[in-house]
Amino acid sequence: MAWTATKAGGALVGRPLGRVDESNWEAFSADLVAAIAAAAANGLPFVIDLADVPYMSSRGLRALSTGLATAKKADVMMRLAAPGEAMREILAISRYDKLFAVYDSVEAASGA
Repeated sequence: MAWTATKAGGALVGRPLGRVDESNWEAFSADLVAAIAAAAANGLPFVIDLADVPYMSSRGLRALSTGLATAKKADVMMRLAAPGEAMREILAISRYDKLFAVYDSVEAASGA
């Protein structure tokens, strides 16, 4: 899993690339925490672009939960964007679509 973070449309956008599973969830979690800190330092909301994440295990979901708690403590709005069909189903089954604001596109999430 690779990760990039860039400013786009008034938000810091984190873009994981690839599956998030037992082999890489710790790196994903560390990337989330670093991006949330950067968003807080710049007074920006944080958007996770899920377009290139075909699968996320329960450990990846747990990292999202931890990230959300970290974001709330830092007063950073954290949103999810552009999940594909499989990720949308994972978010729905796990009820993470109730914990997070989920947007169809990065643009919509960045401007919300």
